[in-house]
Amino acid sequence: MIVGDRKPLAEIAEMLEPFQKVCVLGCGTCVTVCLSGGEKEAAETAAALNLLMQKEGKTKEFSPGVILRQCEYEYIDDYAANLEGYDVILSLACGVGVQTMNSRLPEKIILPGLNTRFMGYPLEQGVWQENCLGCGDCVLDLTMGICPITRCSKSMLNGPCGGSQEGKCEISKELDCAWQLIYDRLIKFNAVERMEAVQPPKDWSTSHHGGPRTIVREDVRVDNREQT
Repeated sequence: MIVGDRKPLAEIAEMLEPFQKVCVLGCGTCVTVCLSGGEKEAAETAAALNLLMQKEGKTKEFSPGVILRQCEYEYIDDYAANLEGYDVILSLACGVGVQTMNSRLPEKIILPGLNTRFMGYPLEQGVWQENCLGCGDCVLDLTMGICPITRCSKSMLNGPCGGSQEGKCEISKELDCAWQLIYDRLIKFNAVERMEAVQPPKDWSTSHHGGPRTIVREDVRVDNREQT
């Protein structure tokens, strides 16, 4: 899932200073699961902002709402009528949701209420770990499901480096060495010979280093020209 956390309330209040009527809009997927931008968080944020404005003697209105997925046009279209009358929308979706909302509703102002961090998974309640950079050239088949691009602090494809000690990364004794984890997995499944193969330098053009990316699946694509 995409993981993020809410911006500080004071920063949000400053961002919204020019506006009177604000919709605090949650998203019903990733940010709901990571407890940072769902229906509950939208209601809490709106209430906190209303209380802050009352203390400052300002007459502003903050109302909560939620869209199932702010990153898909069909859900935005279904909810769009509910956004009429607001001066601005404070989105608690990830950065993808904010940009999709702005793209689909260009006449609206949609501002970010979250700081999007990474794609990760829950280690435990309230704790998430980054485990994918979306590099566009997955090597998990070679490493038994542990990503060296993300989990190794140096993104090494031929590891480990000389800095790891006793299974820990040199940058922190609390951080497991990704290549130790990979080695342990390869041993477990009798595939340690994979470490003997030298991997070539990574082609970063498939990652963000090659510019903004677009994926096209022709097998599921609908040609809008055929519908007109």
